[in-house]
Amino acid sequence: MTEATRRERLRAETERDIRRQARALLVEHGRDAVTLRAIAREVGITAPGLYRYYDSREDLLRRLAEDICTDLAAELDAHLDRIDQDDVSAQVYAVCRGFRRWALAHPQEFTLVFASTEAALGPCAPDGGHSEVGDQFGRVFLEVAGRLIASHPLPDDLGDDVPEDLRADLAAFQQVLLAAVNDRGVAVDEAALPLRAVHHVTQSWVRIYGHVALEVFGRFPFAVSDPEPLFDSMLAQILGEMGFRHLTRP
Repeated sequence: MTEATRRERLRAETERDIRRQARALLVEHGRDAVTLRAIAREVGITAPGLYRYYDSREDLLRRLAEDICTDLAAELDAHLDRIDQDDVSAQVYAVCRGFRRWALAHPQEFTLVFASTEAALGPCAPDGGHSEVGDQFGRVFLEVAGRLIASHPLPDDLGDDVPEDLRADLAAFQQVLLAAVNDRGVAVDEAALPLRAVHHVTQSWVRIYGHVALEVFGRFPFAVSDPEPLFDSMLAQILGEMGFRHLTRP
């Protein structure tokens, strides 16, 4: 091993150790506890020394968000691997339910990645691929959505009531979806993915994300002793509108 290779390996190990400590602080104490001084103390280096590895605290948080999204995508992929590839309905349910389970089990990570008010972090969702963070998690949903759309045309009675004010934005997002889905090996064009489908997919994500966020933060506007049936009924409605069968909880 050359000296240069050894230095690269040691640097990579230190970077991983820094992010492990940052994540431990996040999980145990929340985002505000993730400071360069606290991380440096845990890792055993000086706070200024951290700048040799990350440009700023925001840079570190961004990399931490990428790690979180990678882990989430791997967890959802593991759920999908156990399901018949031809059973698209079961795959969609698995991804949506898996996302909810993960969020409830990892509230601090969810808060960092999905509820950050800093646009630079970017959400872990199919938002146009403006960051690696967005790509990691969006990949799973786009792959499943692509197979769903390609194998099950939307029912005619879904409607074409796309608000005029949204058409330009949805048309741009349509191209993002088409590129992402085709990159996953599913041949889909604008005829198979019309604006009404993009509109429905967008509304569906907003509803799923909104429910999960309210549940994680305990912000339901009324008392719900068990939110899971409410979540499942929402999924059944969303997928039922797209012509898919309802799958009860395993």
